[in-house]
Amino acid sequence: MNRGSQKSSDETLIEMSRTAWSSGEDNNGFHSNSDKETFQLGNAESRLSVVSECTSTVSACSSRSSVVVCEECERENTVHISSFEGIWRKRALFLKYRSRVDKQQQSKDSVYFRDGVRRIDFVLSYIDDKDGEKKQDRRKVFEANLQKAGLEVETEDKSESEDGKTYFLKIHVPWEVLATYADVLKIKVPFKANDIPENKEVPMGWLFTPFRLPDHVMNPEPDYFTSTFDKSKIDFFLIDDKETFFPASTRNRIVYYILSRIPYSTEDKEKKGIKRMLNNGTYTAAFPLHDCRYWTRSRDDNCESERYSLYKNWARFSSFYKEQPLNLIRKYYGEKIGIYFAWLGFYTEMLSYAAVVGLLCFIYGVATFNENIVSRDICNETIGGQIVMCPLCDKKCGYWKLSTTCSSSWQSYLFDNAATVFFAIFMGIWVTLFLEFWKRRQARLEYEWDLVDFEEEQQQLQLRPEYESKCTNRRLNRVTQEQEWVLDQTPADKAGRFILCWTTVLLWISLIIASIIGVIAYRLAVFAAFASIMKDSPTNKLEIVGNLITPQFATSVTASCINFVIIMVLNFLYERVAIKITDMEVPKTHVEYENKLTIKMFLFQFVNYYSSCFYVAFFKGKFVGYPGNYAYMFGPWSGLRNEECEPGGCLIELTTQLVIVMVGKQVWGNIQEALVPWLRNWWVSRSARNHPESLYSRWEQDHDLQNLGQLGLFYEYLEMVIQFGFITLFVASFPLAPLLALMNNILEVRVDAWKFTTQFRRPVAAKAHSIGAWEEILNMIAVFSVVTNAFIVSFTSDMIPRLVYQYVYNPGNGVTMSGYITHSLSIYNISEFPPENRPDDDENPDWFNTGNYTTCRYRDYRYPPGHEKQYSHNMEFWHVLAAKLAFIIIMEHVVFVVKFFVAWLIPDVPSDVKARVKRERYLIQEYLHDYELEKLKNQLSVNNDVHNDITACTCPTTEAFPKLEVLSDCLT
Repeated sequence: MNRGSQKSSDETLIEMSRTAWSSGEDNNGFHSNSDKETFQLGNAESRLSVVSECTSTVSACSSRSSVVVCEECERENTVHISSFEGIWRKRALFLKYRSRVDKQQQSKDSVYFRDGVRRIDFVLSYIDDKDGEKKQDRRKVFEANLQKAGLEVETEDKSESEDGKTYFLKIHVPWEVLATYADVLKIKVPFKANDIPENKEVPMGWLFTPFRLPDHVMNPEPDYFTSTFDKSKIDFFLIDDKETFFPASTRNRIVYYILSRIPYSTEDKEKKGIKRMLNNGTYTAAFPLHDCRYWTRSRDDNCESERYSLYKNWARFSSFYKEQPLNLIRKYYGEKIGIYFAWLGFYTEMLSYAAVVGLLCFIYGVATFNENIVSRDICNETIGGQIVMCPLCDKKCGYWKLSTTCSSSWQSYLFDNAATVFFAIFMGIWVTLFLEFWKRRQARLEYEWDLVDFEEEQQQLQLRPEYESKCTNRRLNRVTQEQEWVLDQTPADKAGRFILCWTTVLLWISLIIASIIGVIAYRLAVFAAFASIMKDSPTNKLEIVGNLITPQFATSVTASCINFVIIMVLNFLYERVAIKITDMEVPKTHVEYENKLTIKMFLFQFVNYYSSCFYVAFFKGKFVGYPGNYAYMFGPWSGLRNEECEPGGCLIELTTQLVIVMVGKQVWGNIQEALVPWLRNWWVSRSARNHPESLYSRWEQDHDLQNLGQLGLFYEYLEMVIQFGFITLFVASFPLAPLLALMNNILEVRVDAWKFTTQFRRPVAAKAHSIGAWEEILNMIAVFSVVTNAFIVSFTSDMIPRLVYQYVYNPGNGVTMSGYITHSLSIYNISEFPPENRPDDDENPDWFNTGNYTTCRYRDYRYPPGHEKQYSHNMEFWHVLAAKLAFIIIMEHVVFVVKFFVAWLIPDVPSDVKARVKRERYLIQEYLHDYELEKLKNQLSVNNDVHNDITACTCPTTEAFPKLEVLSDCLT
């Protein structure tokens, strides 16, 4: 932690206040130039000096270890304390008066109380409304309990707010409370400077200079060894200034911990917590303050202006090529948000390697474009132009020539070539490297950010207030051997909640499947209409794109767009349902709550986003039957004949589906993340943003910003994990997917940074040692992606059938693809078409009616008419099927062996991090031993002095004063 030039820790709050009031200079924007103010301060000066004198005496006497209590000193101390309380009441009234009469001379863009000394750690806002009496009683009890807990408050009257109706309650947490809860929450603080030399030399490091940020931005704090804070061992830690010892993120985390457990009812103690008060409208907002405006530094020298530094070096789009100041992000926003941006930056960095390889594979397809014999045969009028294909639908689809698929066959080759297999294997290895190297990066961050052993220490301390309020019984914890509160529920209640929750999830997943079936039915129904409209190729009249528009293409694009709209609508509805059913389960800890919600949301999103791609990849064209015996979706009565793939396969259609859903989601996500908050903030602050800085207070500025919400970070993770699924599960069909994801993520990092820094209130800092349940989800996707890509190469692309023909069935002497098209299409006798399958006479093109055609071709491996096994699968079908299954087994085993070998080869924790952790644990034991030994020596020395002078005066120790109430049922 940074311990720069700060005030002395011995300076008490009373002494600092007296200095501030006696000065005529600007106190953080607050001026004291009124005659009346000087007169009142003169009267208060003598009383403050008496209080200060007594305080000094108390401090001096308390440092001695003795059992003798001086009654005279105790009596004088009590008198001065009551005098002290009276003085502060007068000062509070005077400050309130000054804020109204001298408003024009004050700068309210400050993060301090009116005295210019006490920092504002948290702000609550509320409005008096028609039901104000009941809410006012709640606030009265709540604020009284805040003060009982040791917090200091100051209220801004509604007459001073922009809208004239909003009150602001400012909260300051003094050192005594900070120390108490830092001990309770096991917060780690520095006790010794890090003495392990760090090798920062990077080979050819000068190449990375343009991408680096200044060192004071990247490392805002020195490197220390840290230990869990212990209030009874204050002098063990490196405390230069108590007021700045804990950073603002730690202070607001402690305040929120207290606010979440303060009761607001004298009758029902279960009614507690700021979250419930926000839900019932007692308070309208609760948030910590940003330290300054984002576009300029604070005029207060004591203010760090970290928000400005983040905006200047991180949140601007012109810094897209720069590294992220992760330590500054962690210091300002807390570890949880810091871990997210660390993961997002690492994911984006690793995507660059996959994007380069994918781009090279695409370039290979372009470079070998003219060597594609299959596409040349299809486009050749003497080959593809003479092959008549069977109708693709009943009645409304006529016969067509293979050459009409010329354009789509060339497009398909760009993604379905020899490089496809290599890229599918590469991505299986890449995803393993990504996850393994992230574990190492995460382990390093855990150490640097004091998160080692965090879960074991924090599990009990992260209890949700909603859980605590419902606990009625206690039981013995087998680990801690202490009584802890537990939820009183029978096994039947627990099973009932579980069944209800997961039944709801399955119901919504079934709704998705039903909507996908509806989209498939749309595809089948509309395809016949497009085929009838385009039978005379009216789209060929369009320049450039005319030849690209086919019935299959038009059907695929429109169905993908409809599916995307359905996905967005179902997402919007299900998010609220998932939160409701997770609340019903009453999870014990915040981690458990997020994990439960993560699993529910991802299962739904997985089916919602990927189901259409799974249909095209693994179902379309696989169950179509053959002419005269077609398969139907709902039976022959429906007339919805199953879709067929083009002669080149369904890969190009899978690519189209993937691009529309993936790119559409990214564009829509960026609009939601950036444009919507900006418009909302612009509308809310439209009248106040033109005010001068002296009138537009810091708390009002932040109040006008958007609230991130408890699940704000959850949606950021969800968006990226869904994208991760797109670029791994179906990447064999679209090698450019990592490149699109890379470009999106470069923008995503800066959009998220800009949004957090400029558009949202400062979120409450929270700790997290990892990305949580998302890590297991990424591992699951990584394993599943190997299987899906193997099946895509085998069954969706035309790679395996081409290889079988090239090396087994090629009639020539050399290895060539000549004749593959004719070989891969089966023959059907047109005269054998049943009436329900035969196209109407007016649907056939003119060339068919004028010609003499007796047979048509279809995509399958079956015996021709006249054969004793006509229309049944031939031996080549089984050879191709065996080759496909063999390829799946071989590819899976090769990739999995490499994955497991790489995972075994790369240790999860770097060796230097292990050494630092061991060194820190050793130093903690050594320093604590020396500290306790020195403390024992001092105590024995003091006891000897007291024995020699039994008349020594000893003032009361801290036990003589009321003990600070620790607000946690599970800890008391």
